[in-house]
Amino acid sequence: MNSEVKVEVKRKHVNKFKGGYPLIFKEAIMNIDDLTEEGTIITLVDERNQFIGRGYYGKQNKGYGWVLTHKENEQLDAHFFEKKIRTALNKRKHFFTDSETTAFRVFNGEGDGIGGLTVDYFDGYYVISWYSEGIYTFNEEVIQSLKTLTDYKAIYEKKRFDTKGTSIDDDDFVCGERGEFPIIVKENGINFAIYLDEGAMVGVFLDQREVRKAIRDSYAKGKNVLNTFSYTGAFSVAAELGGAEKTTSVDLANRSLSKTIEQFSVNGIDYEAQDIIVMDVFNYFKYAVKKNLSFDLVILDPPSFARSKKYTFSAAKDYKNLLKEAIAITEKDGVIVASTNCSTFGIEKFKGFIETAFKERNEKYTILEEFSLPDDFRTAKEFQEGNYLKVVFIKKGKGQNRRR
Repeated sequence: MNSEVKVEVKRKHVNKFKGGYPLIFKEAIMNIDDLTEEGTIITLVDERNQFIGRGYYGKQNKGYGWVLTHKENEQLDAHFFEKKIRTALNKRKHFFTDSETTAFRVFNGEGDGIGGLTVDYFDGYYVISWYSEGIYTFNEEVIQSLKTLTDYKAIYEKKRFDTKGTSIDDDDFVCGERGEFPIIVKENGINFAIYLDEGAMVGVFLDQREVRKAIRDSYAKGKNVLNTFSYTGAFSVAAELGGAEKTTSVDLANRSLSKTIEQFSVNGIDYEAQDIIVMDVFNYFKYAVKKNLSFDLVILDPPSFARSKKYTFSAAKDYKNLLKEAIAITEKDGVIVASTNCSTFGIEKFKGFIETAFKERNEKYTILEEFSLPDDFRTAKEFQEGNYLKVVFIKKGKGQNRRR
């Protein structure tokens, strides 16, 4: 049974929480030192001891926990979690009937009413991600809800918090029939090899589904494509299936080579006809300039933060310079797919990076279309940071703006 603590919200933040803001942050709480044990249920009150909301204490990079209800009589019990998960599953009903897409998100944190928790679906396998020790204290309620509400093959979990030195890979399997990996899932008819037993990275980022479809259907045909920070090459596969003349995938991680070969292979593509390069992306840009290489379509999807031996990359500080490097090797009338999952800035600031980069390169550009999270990645309008994905298709050179 989780213990309970009453915390007072500072006056200047009361209206923010009453308006539905879900993230409990340190600066908003008067008696923050009373929070000592993660998983503690928090009752938020104002200076007159009036109820504001109820949530839990769980530290993650975003804050100190999440508000889960504004109803004073609603308890955070098994019934609460089952109700939230049932609602989320019902909102994704149409995904379960689409034979061309068998991997998607079924529960998206605060967007579905429980911050710090996500659940993904991979062709009958469910994967729970716990983002703090605090939310993990409710694991029995969440797992039982999934058992009750779904026809699962197996349930796996990923602990995305510090497990005090114990391996997070040892206990990924929760219940059901252990899968033999990879399993092959579909996304708009594209095959992806998925591993649920190799830690947090399973093989594909589901939030980019619509972007991959756009690349395949509208941008790749006949093009020479460069995919940077390519991970397992999912964008490259989409481009090749869309008729790309050739793809080049670049990633620093050694595993990217075998993983990308595998993703090409499960789609019947001759990987030997593609370039798969294990190299620091920043070094590759320099190499491409030196060798006079240029591309018709350049995909930039860096992590929010990355460190290699020679470079440290922060999207908030360095995206503009990354974009300038890409502009230099993009053909005239070529397209750059600029993507970021950094939640610390919004789309307008991102477009500011784009404008400055082209201006400093003395180049014209046209925004063709924009993407944010797909509809299975539900977000809360009161928490804009949760709508983290920003993808802009940019044509190098002047033309008619066409926006999605």
